[in-house]
Amino acid sequence: MDEFLFLFVAAYVAAAVSGVAGFGGALLLLPVLVETVGIDYAVPLLTIVQFIGNLSRIGFAYDLVQWKPVGFFLLGALPLSILGALSFVALPHDWAIRCIGIAILLFVLLKFWGISVIEAKPWVMIAGGIVTGFLSGMVGSAGPLGATVFLSLGLSPAAFIVSESASALAMHSVKLITYYRFIALDSDMWQLAVLMGLAVILGTWTARQVIDYIPRKLFEQCVAVLLSGLAVSFIFQP
Repeated sequence: MDEFLFLFVAAYVAAAVSGVAGFGGALLLLPVLVETVGIDYAVPLLTIVQFIGNLSRIGFAYDLVQWKPVGFFLLGALPLSILGALSFVALPHDWAIRCIGIAILLFVLLKFWGISVIEAKPWVMIAGGIVTGFLSGMVGSAGPLGATVFLSLGLSPAAFIVSESASALAMHSVKLITYYRFIALDSDMWQLAVLMGLAVILGTWTARQVIDYIPRKLFEQCVAVLLSGLAVSFIFQP
C-alpha cells in the first residue's frame, strides 16, 4: 500500500510538471518505476500511464489541437514506434538515451539559431516523427524530442501541449498493442496503472489552471532551457 501511495504521488507531480512544460513526466516516472517494478514492467506500465495522461490533456483542450502538423508527425512516428517497441528489449537502452539527448540538443540549437531547417515544414515533422517514434517505442518515452519538434510551430503554450499530446496518444496506442502481445501484466500492475492514471488526470488538471497565464516567448525560452539540460544529462549519463 505504501508503494502504491508513493507511485500515486509521483505520478501526480510528474503530470503537473509535464502539463506545464509539455514534456518531462515520463522522464521523472521512468527511474521511479524501474526501481519499484523492474525494467521489464516499467516501460509498458509507463506507456499506459502516459496514454491516460495525454488523453486527459486532449480532453481539457481538444479544440486547440493543430491536426495538420500532428498528422505529418504521425506519418513517421506510428510505424517507427511499433519497430521501437519490438526492439526495446534487444537494443542497449543507454545508447538509445544518448541518441535522444543528441537529437534534442541539435533541434534546440537549430531553432534558436534561426536556421531554416527547423521551420515547421511537412518533411521536418515527418522526420521528427520517425526519430521520436522509434526511440519512444524503444525506451518508453522520447517526450523531450517530440516537444522539440512541436516547438518549431510557434504555438501558444496550451496549443503546443495539446498538439504534442495528440501525437503522443497515437504513439502510445500502437505501443500498447505491441507490448500487450509480448509482455503480460498481472492484476496488480493493471491496478497500479489505473491508480497512477487517476493521479495523472489530477496533475494534468492542476497544470491546465495555470498554463494560459504564461507568456509564449517566456514559455518557449523555459522549454528550451529545460530541453537543453535534459539533453546534456542524457548524453553524459553514467
